Parts: sequence; structure tokens; C-alpha cells
Amino acid sequence: MITAERMAAIDENAEALGVPRKQLMESSGNAVARVVGEHAEEGDRIVIVAGRGNNGGDAFVAARFLHDFELSVHLLGRPETITTDIARENWEALEEAEYGTEAITDSADLSIPECEVIVDAMLGTGVTGELREPEATAARAINASEATVVSVDVPSGVDANTGESPGTAVDADHVVTFHAMKPGLADLDCEVTAADIGIPRAAERFVGPGDLRGIGRASDSHKGENGDVLVIGGGPFAGAPALSASAVLKAGGDLANVLCPDRIFEAVQGYGPDLIVHDVPGERFAPDHVEEALSRAEGKDAVVLGPGLGGADETLDAVREFLGEFDGLGVVDADALQVVPDVETEATLICTPHKGEFERMGGERADDPDEQAERAREYAAETDHVLLVKGPADVVSDGERVRISRSGNPGMTVGGTGDVLAGITAAFAAVLGPFEAAAAAAYVNGLAGDAAYEDDGLGLTASTMLTHIPAATRGETDD
Repeated sequence: MITAERMAAIDENAEALGVPRKQLMESSGNAVARVVGEHAEEGDRIVIVAGRGNNGGDAFVAARFLHDFELSVHLLGRPETITTDIARENWEALEEAEYGTEAITDSADLSIPECEVIVDAMLGTGVTGELREPEATAARAINASEATVVSVDVPSGVDANTGESPGTAVDADHVVTFHAMKPGLADLDCEVTAADIGIPRAAERFVGPGDLRGIGRASDSHKGENGDVLVIGGGPFAGAPALSASAVLKAGGDLANVLCPDRIFEAVQGYGPDLIVHDVPGERFAPDHVEEALSRAEGKDAVVLGPGLGGADETLDAVREFLGEFDGLGVVDADALQVVPDVETEATLICTPHKGEFERMGGERADDPDEQAERAREYAAETDHVLLVKGPADVVSDGERVRISRSGNPGMTVGGTGDVLAGITAAFAAVLGPFEAAAAAAYVNGLAGDAAYEDDGLGLTASTMLTHIPAATRGETDD
């Protein structure tokens, strides 16, 4: 089962792997035509009712394969308003080849002729909610017909994730969905064909630009709604918590707070005026500071725990105590990771170890990415934590799902890149699920590193990576 949102991401990832959407549309249309042919006899009349998106584009392609039938294609809307280039190209191909095409600009003008099969290609999996006009009128006309109804990807008006229809919806006899079943189709009273359209397995397994789809801000959002993050770190080191907090902001977070020992307060504050820095007395994080840390963490979207903390016994005791009482979302990195296996916590944790740290946490390291992915999946399943194992290929798992990120380069072995990753992960966790946030963060961190490497080669630093994060969140590697 694949949700509509995940399917959209996979489509985008496939394109990034070199399988263009136009090619996928050709395969989808061919699959629709095959199913339509199974429900019609030579000479039968087939009516296609198509929307202005790629769902309609799939049906335009299907029309070119339906040679043995009397065919008419009805577009709901003006051709110039077709929303994608590839759908428009396939509509124009039908017009140039003099297929029976008609543009319906007023629902009152829609008349479905008597026919044997109707192809419903009005709306795809990405559209939810009650049908509007002219689709609502078209759906009622389709349902009133005695023809066999074949829907493309999902019956128009039905939510592909839930199977619910808040208003009028097409009552399909058969659905041709693509690549994999959608959850909402399972309980429909119709036949469903899940057609293989040539999407490579890598589009699901490897993180790509499609995994960044959930990142962004609503036009009416307010300060703090897109990520209010607390970084607990520092003591022996000042740069690490500052890098993490700066990465939060560069990745789209609204507020980046740092809680650090007063020994490094001025140094952290000096990294930039955008950081909100709070101090606790002493040279390192200690049990006396846990109450303050928990108070600062309250209401935050995510807490980054670990950058620059060091491994002093009293610091690790404080980390244990904090995790034992914390029940929010935490990104755990660096020295704090060694405490995780021994702590019972109500928190949702995203752990970001490199392979050596993963091994010290009780996991098994492997050189082969697929083998490392299985080891990570097993560990995540046992611990109920999301795991992001850093390496030449980063591996992310929640115990069930696995993603591998191949972005990044050997120059990123320089210190601080993991601190940047932890901050990006926390920012994304404010707007995505923990697993999705970790996968997207690994990809973006690697893209930022690739852009920095392009500029500075092996002279790249974690601080220069920060400048490339905004472009990387758009799936870009240039400035």
C-alpha cells in the first residue's frame, strides 16, 4: 500500500533517476487501454471524460491505444487551462490526429452518449474533498449511465487514502491504479488493477527530491509555527551547538534556541544574532540543569540533545535524567547517543549515529548499504526509535520502512557536519513525521555538502555548508 502523498514523491524521485513523467504517463495510458479493452468488444463505443491534470493526460494517452473502438474524448475545461505540459501535449496529439475530442466549458453542455464503456479520468489521487463543477455534474451523469465505468487511478470524488467520498463520487466498476495499491481502494466495491508502469525500485528506496515535498510554509503561518527548536549542547565545545541551531534556521525553522553552560555563553551568542541563547551555571551540562532544560523544552517542536556536550560522567547522568523525564520529540546526537540504550523514555527519538557510534549503541555496522539498512531496521524495530546511521550512504529506518540517502561526499568527514544534520533534522521534524524528517534531512545535508565541495573541495567546512542548505531544501545543489 502506498498513500497518495508517497506516490507523488515516488513519481518525482523516478524523474530524478532519469525516468521522465512523460514516459510514466505513456505507460499509465497503455495500462488503462489494456483494461478498457478487456471490458469492450471491437466496435464498441468508449467515452472518455477527462480532467485538466495528469489524470486526464493518462486517458489522452489511452485513447491512442484504443484503435478498435468508436471513441470520443470529453475535456472538462478549456484546452489552454490544462495544468501540465505533458497532459497538454497528449491532448494536442489527439486533436492533430483528428480523434473525436470535445472541450466542455459549461457543465450544462455535458452529455454522455450511449456507450459500452466510460473512462473516468477527471481527478487523480492528489485531489481530495467534495467534487466541484463541472466534475460533480459529470460524476452524476457517469453514474446514471448503464455503461461499464473504468476509473483512472481512483474514482473521482473518492479519497485515495481513506476510501471516503464527502459528496458525489464516481461509482466505478474497475479502477486502474499505478505502481501499487492505494489504501482507500481496498474496500471499494469494484475490481482494482495495480499496473506496473516502470517506476524503478530505487525511487522508493533512495531518498530523492520527492521526499522534500512536505517542507515549506503556509502563506498565512505565524512565527514559531514552522519550527521552534531547542538545542541542548556545549560545554567542552562551543561551535557544535551553534552549528546545529544555525542549521535549524537555514532549513526553514522559525526559532532556534540554545541551552548551554555559561562558560561558552558568549561564544555561542557570538555566532549570530539570530540564535536565542540561554545559559546554565558551570562548565558543562550537569544534573542540576535538568529541571531548567525540561522547562525550556516544554512546548518546543523538537529538542536536539548532544552537540558539543562531551562525555563527562555528570553530563551523561544529566542526559539520562533528561531523557527519562522528557516526552517530546528529540534528535539525539554525538556523546548523548551512548546513553540511549540504557534509558526508558516516553520521548520520540531520532538518533543520528555514525557507524562507530551505532556499534557502541549495540547495533551492527556493515560496509554494504543494503546490509547496513537491514541492521538499522532491526535495531529500530527493537528500540522503537527512528535511526539515521551516517556513512558514505546514510541509512534511515523506523523499524519497518527503510530509506537510503546517497547525497554527500568524502569531504564531509570534517567535524561539524553531523551537528548541521541534527539541526536540519529537528527543523524538518516540526513539519514532517520523524521518519520522513530524518530521511529528508540526510538528503538535504548531503546536497549542502555537495554544493560546499563544489566550491571548496576538501577545504569544505560545516559552517560553509550552512549557506547551501536553503537551496538544498529545494533539491538543488547550486547557489
